[in-house]
Amino acid sequence: MAAAERLHVHLDGLEIPIDLEQLEAWSRRRPRRPDSQLVSGDDLSEGELAVWLELMDGRSRNNLSRLLRAPLLRSRTFGEQLLTSWAGQRILVEVGGLLTDAQGRGSSALLQESLRRLLEERGEVTVLDLLDALPTDDLHLQLDTLLTQAEQWRDQLRLQQRALGRLRRMELPDRQERPLAFSDAPEVQMQPLLLPVAHRDDPLPLELWRGRSTAAPAGPWVLLMPGLGGNSEQLGWLAAALADRGWPAVVLQHPGSDAGAMRALLAGSQPPPGAETLPDRLADLEAVLAAEAHGPLPPLGDGVVLMGHSLGAMTALLASGPAPEPGLERRCREALRRLPITNLSRLLQCQMADLSLELHPPPSLRERPLRGVVVFNGFGSLLWPGRGLENLSVPLLMVGGSLDLITPPVNEQLALFLPSSQPRSRLVVVDGGSHFSPVRVSRRGEALFQLGEELVGVEPQRVQNLILRLSVEFLQGLNGPDLLPPQHRLQEGIGAYVLDAAAARHWQQDLNR
Repeated sequence: MAAAERLHVHLDGLEIPIDLEQLEAWSRRRPRRPDSQLVSGDDLSEGELAVWLELMDGRSRNNLSRLLRAPLLRSRTFGEQLLTSWAGQRILVEVGGLLTDAQGRGSSALLQESLRRLLEERGEVTVLDLLDALPTDDLHLQLDTLLTQAEQWRDQLRLQQRALGRLRRMELPDRQERPLAFSDAPEVQMQPLLLPVAHRDDPLPLELWRGRSTAAPAGPWVLLMPGLGGNSEQLGWLAAALADRGWPAVVLQHPGSDAGAMRALLAGSQPPPGAETLPDRLADLEAVLAAEAHGPLPPLGDGVVLMGHSLGAMTALLASGPAPEPGLERRCREALRRLPITNLSRLLQCQMADLSLELHPPPSLRERPLRGVVVFNGFGSLLWPGRGLENLSVPLLMVGGSLDLITPPVNEQLALFLPSSQPRSRLVVVDGGSHFSPVRVSRRGEALFQLGEELVGVEPQRVQNLILRLSVEFLQGLNGPDLLPPQHRLQEGIGAYVLDAAAARHWQQDLNR
């Protein structure tokens, strides 16, 4: 079958044919200044299409040109692993519904076949390469569908903006605090450990953080779990600060879904890690709890507080909360009718529909009781859509960021928190915080990915200082009568809204007006 020669764009009942050779020729012309609107003789020689494209403003022209020539995939091995992954298959299905052949058939299978062939031939694949290589004379782009999806994405962004505006207008007491001081030489020691576990071939890497005092800790200890692709180093700053204040901490690292797994993905030796790693993560958690209860870890405190970021937060919730409500597969069919670009956690939640998870509180929690749960950028709206986390019997601190498009606070955190009946539970939304605000990248090595300001949010270390203070106040409230009161907290120019159940309900009601 011949390669594609023409792209037909369908919009509002109109069909606009685009010659792919002309489109490629236009994309490769020398870009002009963004403010230039003049059409040159070279543009005319590229055909009628170029004349129409040159009517766009300069910035849009250059952005479209870069998009057409930008590599979709740069590595054959990486591309093959991505295409065979669960998330990759979902993306192909969605894009395949937008691009059809002349008979209106979706092209996800053709996309996968063409991408594989291109990766074998050249390794790096651009948008134009893919369009040109699809084995059909005519391609049809359903722009109406694409614009509908784009409008839904914009609605989600507007919802987050409106939600933050409502929060800013809530009548909460203002409270300004200085950050807790980080000592230049904290009175803590970090002990790297390798814990043999039955469910893994290799020992489980841990970091044990304790104060230098030999006195037995009076309160609980803390078990911290990083997110997908995260290392123990990323939460080491929090473990050190908590240990310095009297809470011993263990930081888990989950082989198979840590930074090593992401490097293996880029090298093409394994597919992207996802929700399929949760059974091992839960087994890791139970192994550490058992090791603290029976050895070889020393006794660390009176009960445990589970802390986690993103997928680590999901691990904590699955270990301590109720089992997911029935009907996840049905809810996912509805949720994934369009790619959830402003709530990527839904891809992970729906992947869980294919897992056989035996969920029950780890036996060790009966010997060393669970004292509380702290989740940073947690999610679970599709797992617990009705009752949320109302059956979680221990205090919960749930922290999210107003800029988070991976686990957006309104859809993922507010919905889970609302049914809470625990008087000490709190929902915190950091103004300007992102999904990656709790993560601190070690200076000992380069970051695996460099994130732009839109994903990082406001200066992460100041957000982390605020997270530390709120976490400390929450932990202090577990042992004493003091509760973390609802408030608008200000610290180093960073604002956070601390809500109890009543304030959270008021926020939701205000949003629904």
